[in-house]
Amino acid sequence: MLVAERYEKIVELVNERGSIRVSELSEQCRVTEETIRRDLDRLEQAGRLRRSHGGAVSVKDVDAQAQPETPYSEREIIRADDKRRIAIEAIKLISPKDRILLDASSTAWYMAREMPDFPLTVLTNSIKVALELSGKEKIEVISTGGQLARGSLSYVGPLAERSLDAYHVDKLFLSCKGVHLERGISESNELQARIKHKMIGMADEVHVLADSSKFGVQAFTHVSELSEVDRIVTDKRLPGEIVRELESRGIVVSTV
Repeated sequence: MLVAERYEKIVELVNERGSIRVSELSEQCRVTEETIRRDLDRLEQAGRLRRSHGGAVSVKDVDAQAQPETPYSEREIIRADDKRRIAIEAIKLISPKDRILLDASSTAWYMAREMPDFPLTVLTNSIKVALELSGKEKIEVISTGGQLARGSLSYVGPLAERSLDAYHVDKLFLSCKGVHLERGISESNELQARIKHKMIGMADEVHVLADSSKFGVQAFTHVSELSEVDRIVTDKRLPGEIVRELESRGIVVSTV
């Protein structure tokens, strides 16, 4: 296949599917992933597609940075009872003197609010989580800093990602926009996806907090494969066949 033909095939696949991973393009075009990455760079420069974390998206779709995050004030009340129950269940997984990482999700904020005051180190990129924990004297709170994402009141971007390099945690608790059996964990925009991907790589245990409405959803940007997840805490409305499939993959599922 000539280079020009490969370019056309890549653009066709991206436009057809909306988004596609580098690994899949490599298989489809029968070239290395490094070659595909170079192709994507050139095609992005030509305005024919847009690079994303781990792949590319169609320029016909909404720009990753243009996808607004749901304001925190709204996320706090969406399925609030489910989130609170999930948070309380997740707290049971924490032991005194653990080093944990909480993301900037509303469910993580519920965890911070319900957290007992016992010896604990909490690393977070959430302003709301840090403020909630600030009144608990036995909990040491470390904030990442970085670029402020106003919608989620969280720190994102290169500075926030680099700050995580200094740490390693026992347990990560994060939420997401989508949990898909084939396509894994996803987020609404690339900045959130990048920092959550970074978080997953620095934790011994990864716990995903997701109510049942998020299953079967593929949001805009890929975060990780399900193989990187140790446990999912969700609500009892999650269909039994999904629970069994997750457990068959070695993921512990806690329902509340």
